[in-house]
Amino acid sequence: MLHAHYTAWGLTLILFLVSYFLMRAGKGKVENKIHMVLRIFYILTVITGMFLVVGYQFWGPSIVKGVVALWLIFSMEMILVRGKKEKIIWPFWLQFMFAFLLVVFYGYSVLHLYRL
Repeated sequence: MLHAHYTAWGLTLILFLVSYFLMRAGKGKVENKIHMVLRIFYILTVITGMFLVVGYQFWGPSIVKGVVALWLIFSMEMILVRGKKEKIIWPFWLQFMFAFLLVVFYGYSVLHLYRL
């Protein structure tokens, strides 16, 4: 399940960046389709993450990583939605960067000590 989660996260980040740059370029129809696929990958990422939290038997750092990962997904979605509406998005970029660093820290340094 770990590899499925890594793959889902990797594709989620790639789709997020593609969607963001298409939005910035003004490619509305293509960006909307990519954004809908991205939302499916949000769901896949959350489901595989829930399997990992259960696999770690609800160990504290795995729950923290899960909550921070949900925060990361929230910030990604807010960047895209508010960007389409041409509202301020820099606070969500800051949240994205901070949450991304925390997810990487918990995912690779803390949870890899106790691999499944």
